Amino acid sequence: MGQAWKCSGLRWAAEGPVLVWDGGRVSPLSWGKRVAFGVVEGGVRTCVGARGHPCPVRAGVPGRSTGVRCEECARLDRAHSVAADTIADDPRTYRVYLAWFGPGMVKVGITAQERGPARLLEQGAVCFSWLGTGPLMASRRTEELLRAALGVADRIPYAAKRAVRSALPPTGEERAAEIAELHARAVALGGWPESLAREPFQAVDHVRAFGLGGVPPAVGEVAELVAGGVVSGELLAAAGPDLHLGTDAFGGGTVVLDTRLMRGWELVPVADNQVSVPVREFKGAGHLQDGLF
Repeated sequence: MGQAWKCSGLRWAAEGPVLVWDGGRVSPLSWGKRVAFGVVEGGVRTCVGARGHPCPVRAGVPGRSTGVRCEECARLDRAHSVAADTIADDPRTYRVYLAWFGPGMVKVGITAQERGPARLLEQGAVCFSWLGTGPLMASRRTEELLRAALGVADRIPYAAKRAVRSALPPTGEERAAEIAELHARAVALGGWPESLAREPFQAVDHVRAFGLGGVPPAVGEVAELVAGGVVSGELLAAAGPDLHLGTDAFGGGTVVLDTRLMRGWELVPVADNQVSVPVREFKGAGHLQDGLF
């Protein structure tokens, strides 16, 4: 058995997606590269801790959890979080955005200006446009305004995002149409905070960055990793935390791996060309059975 590694997750760099490992090692990913790893036999998935500190009791966490934290560490992690609204005095400048993930899937959100588009890449936004720039609380109020006045969601489940990636409109103009219309309605609303500067509509499309053009429809998604299980496939695309892997399993179909499921496990390199972990079939892939293994 080779040296075991623990994955810290998928990061989006200027050059593309990168797998990050505990200790700082990184594995740049490129289309056509083989992604192959096994979970250590007899291994147990453990909590990743909170805010840079290890879990004091190395608590076990479920294989299907994407949060990868025990209850106590999850509470500590959210105790100082913009996303959880536990910070009100952050002095940084924020930007409000509209993001589109597929037909009928638009959300409003905020991100620190210094992060640029990283947050949108991390979420798997197929296209987006900035809406305004200003202080944190003004950005939050604008987010709430759009939710209340226009019914814009602030969260889109990852399962819903994955389900529509194989049926995206073919042109950037078509993909941007929904957020273009919503942007116009949003800037026309009254009640905007005075400290938030409105930004003109300018669509940024991520289909090329994600490698989604021409990728075969996925037949399913990895439901969880298990001790002794193997995942192996050719990287065809990546979006947010997801890797789209072309496999020899399931009739040569594409399987989606949420890299958050890799965290907390000890992983080793493998030469096997298989997928031997539970895979959840996507609705409509009628040639497959429930509970693929």
